Amino acid sequence: MSFNEFMQRQAIDLRTGGRYSLANRRDMQGNRREFACRTTRISPFQMLVAAPVLGPQGERVISFFGELGKLDGWITDVVEGGFLVDLAVTRKAREGLATKLSWLEKKQRDAVVDLRKQQRLVPENPHTNLIFADGTTVSCFVIDVSPSGAAISADVEPEIGTRLAVGRAVGHVVRRFNEGFAIQFDRVYEMDYLEQTIRPPQDLPTYLSQRPQDLPTYLSLPPTASFPSNANGASVSGLTGCAALLPEENIYLID
Repeated sequence: MSFNEFMQRQAIDLRTGGRYSLANRRDMQGNRREFACRTTRISPFQMLVAAPVLGPQGERVISFFGELGKLDGWITDVVEGGFLVDLAVTRKAREGLATKLSWLEKKQRDAVVDLRKQQRLVPENPHTNLIFADGTTVSCFVIDVSPSGAAISADVEPEIGTRLAVGRAVGHVVRRFNEGFAIQFDRVYEMDYLEQTIRPPQDLPTYLSQRPQDLPTYLSLPPTASFPSNANGASVSGLTGCAALLPEENIYLID
């Protein structure tokens, strides 16, 4: 089934986080690598999944979602930032899944959450870019984000301590787990602006090509280092640590 056909079928719009693995993605020991994911639309027969690493049509997918359990299937279509899965479940399991989906749809519809009071935010759009010190960019999936850090899933496994940016938020890797890694930001961001903060500059390739020196220097500096005033001879208001080293107009990862 294609994406367009699925969107015409009866299904529910449901956002629930989980993890998945693909047959062609394995670690150094030969085991399947796991990545974080999120359902966006699902029925007892198919599900549309937002994911950081895509597989080709026909590839086997093994996934697990806390409230839905284990869901296996095959990719039938690939879209930007995700793929459509034809679920391989028995008739009895399909009936149970239909019951769960009805309950989850009602739970989602009735839920009233004040995001400002939550310590962590699940972004509306989980897809963004990682930017490394050498200017390399890698697409990634933001599992969740808080004012001080983010949990990331991507087709890379940076070492602990690696300096990088999630969109415009700079930090370093502090922990690794099965589906990805955790990043601690250099500064604490306002909760109301987290969605914008993790978005990269609109024309990222052009920006990086115009500023080849700023980013590598900034990302290579340890977050706890003490720095002098910026190039204008004054400290940048509201910024601490390595951000103070750059001219104010160059701090595109902070503003």
